[in-house]
Amino acid sequence: MTELSRRTFLYGTGAAATMSALGTTPALAQPQTSGHRLHESILNDARMEWRTLPKNWGDSPFLANGFLGVQIYAGRTPNELKLMLSHSEVQDQRVQWEAAVGLSRLPIGYLTMTFAGAITAVDWTLDLWNAELRGTVTTAQGGAEFRMFVHNSTSTLIADTRGEVTWNFQPLESATTRTIRKPPEYTANPPWTLGAANGVSYAKQTMHAGGGYTTAWQARDGRFAAHVGYSFPQDTHTSDAIREVRHALANPKVEQHRRWWHNYYTRSLVSVPDKLVQRYYWLQLYKMASATRADAPVISEWGPWFPEQGNSWTAVWWNLNVQVSYPVINGSNHHELDAVTATLKKFESNLESNIRPEFRDGKSYAICHPGDRTLRPGPRYCGVPGVAPNDHTGNLLWAMHNVWLGYRHTMDRKVRDEVLLPILGKAVNYYARFLVEGPDGKLHLPETRSPEYANATDTTYDLSLIRWGVTTLLQYAPSDPRAPQWTDIRNRLVPYHRGDQGVLIGANVPLNDSHRHFSHMLWFYPLRELTWDDPANRDLITRTFDHWVSRRNLWAGYSYGAASSMASAMNRPEEALQFLRYFLDRNQVGTNATLTENTFYREGGNLAIESPLVSAQAVLEMLIQSHNGVVRVFPSVSSTWRDASVESLRTQGAFLVDASRSNGATDWVRVHSEAGEPLVLQHGIAGEIDVRDQFGRRLEHRQQAGGTAIKLRRGQTAIVSRKGSRPDLCARDVPANGTAPRWGLP
Repeated sequence: MTELSRRTFLYGTGAAATMSALGTTPALAQPQTSGHRLHESILNDARMEWRTLPKNWGDSPFLANGFLGVQIYAGRTPNELKLMLSHSEVQDQRVQWEAAVGLSRLPIGYLTMTFAGAITAVDWTLDLWNAELRGTVTTAQGGAEFRMFVHNSTSTLIADTRGEVTWNFQPLESATTRTIRKPPEYTANPPWTLGAANGVSYAKQTMHAGGGYTTAWQARDGRFAAHVGYSFPQDTHTSDAIREVRHALANPKVEQHRRWWHNYYTRSLVSVPDKLVQRYYWLQLYKMASATRADAPVISEWGPWFPEQGNSWTAVWWNLNVQVSYPVINGSNHHELDAVTATLKKFESNLESNIRPEFRDGKSYAICHPGDRTLRPGPRYCGVPGVAPNDHTGNLLWAMHNVWLGYRHTMDRKVRDEVLLPILGKAVNYYARFLVEGPDGKLHLPETRSPEYANATDTTYDLSLIRWGVTTLLQYAPSDPRAPQWTDIRNRLVPYHRGDQGVLIGANVPLNDSHRHFSHMLWFYPLRELTWDDPANRDLITRTFDHWVSRRNLWAGYSYGAASSMASAMNRPEEALQFLRYFLDRNQVGTNATLTENTFYREGGNLAIESPLVSAQAVLEMLIQSHNGVVRVFPSVSSTWRDASVESLRTQGAFLVDASRSNGATDWVRVHSEAGEPLVLQHGIAGEIDVRDQFGRRLEHRQQAGGTAIKLRRGQTAIVSRKGSRPDLCARDVPANGTAPRWGLP
């Protein structure tokens, strides 16, 4: 065949011209503009590019829909590409061993694209707007073009190719890749078997515990489809996978796929002048929707993308990783991704199995880690205060704070009444049984472990979560029969132990070494029990924060995202941006960690995706905050960001906020109320203001401590602007304040 130039399949008009020259297939018709031109333009600018052949999990393109995950990189031979297949539901079911072993996620295998000659060049684009990867592969004997995506609804990989390409599949051994505490009697699942039916090839994998999973694939007339079916305890996975491949080849439903992603992106907008940050933020929104959905499993360490080499993070880590991954869905207005609330509701009955049998009274819950996607830990239990080992006691309370944030941002009473209050009450009860009265009349907590640092009595991490838990229960369920006990805990729980460095780890345990976890600072962020708004708290917050950030040699990636968010909460915007950019600039973190080229994350040989998501939340903390009943617009924007534009960012109280900043000052703010909650707004507009509704009528408002109080009914909108001005109330992509490279291997 005629050799294709590596530059012929570029983004935009060049791509359209190439496809026309090759003869467009129905699956690969050039994406159509959906009418959301601003969002499309911003997402196009955030695209990832590869001009160098990727080689592994951390530098390759990634596709997914919360279930099927795909990555493409160099294969075993010079003329081969490898497409690693993963699936967030594919796990073992051997409950006799702890979750990371017996309920472990399992490797599936990889597809191969084999070309006639050795690969000499690639030119690929990950198109975020359409959630598609497309590009060219140039070889010593010609070349080929492709476009591929994981269909949003069907969880099927669909690809169209032009050129000489041979597809195949290599299964991997069905066994946990975890080595820690792996029992000597553990054996891999039975060997896979190959077969074919109606032209569809498949690799069938059964499991010792029953059920199994099947990868089915077929290439036909330049189109290719692959699907992974999983079933337990049923044995329908093979027929399910074959059926989905046949359906995809007959009707790939491309427009349905694109329409979902277009609607997803247009639920909100963020534009800042630092285009490295802007592109990164939108990439994390793409990653979140690829990794999780409310009807999909909760995020595990790798998301849906199981690394080919595996490692020990084969389950769901509830001691920080889940909790820090999900806050970004709140401000970005994406509660359709809230798998935490959905998982806790659906699998609540498994929570009691996380505590030791002698404490199971039908009134106590906890979450151990690691666990599986259904909240089962296997024969491994949460710690008992005062009895070693005593780790993980706070995991469930912290997860419930995620649920509370979801409730506060939507004011959905079903979330409050069906998930938050029932589970939170039992999570608090687990702790309550271990509190003991000291000689000072205060309630003290026996020894627990402050995550990843040290054991202590009266551990600050646990005390802060207990205090938040009982305060929340009393706020929303004051007439509950357990309210007197909650009140007693709130009133008599021992204060945090303090020293010259601020709040300590626990009683007589200062922070003497670098500590990547911010467990001893949850009372400040994200719980916001003590806030910067009260001047009486500022000295304590400052001393605790400054001492923590003074020792960074053992920090992780998420430490920088958390530090940025805390700096924003302290009105220190330049530091907030410095912490964020240090991580985004791919500096080495700690001794062996870094952000990867494709915005994944690695710590030595361990791989994860949660740290990058924490940094996306840090961007939102600069642009919008809402706590203590106050909505804050552009509360922590660096002086280097003279312009900014946001649209439909969601806040506590179920408000949607649009705002514009130019030349270093806020131009206007628009707030829409979905629930009719009281609104106090820190708008940042200097001088006298006009406050009008969406029809131009003046709205009642008054200045009070904390900001401007505006009366808004459910469904009403307030527009705040400088008095006498006539602002253009349109979102925009603000000008760049410098150059920035693209993500990927451009």
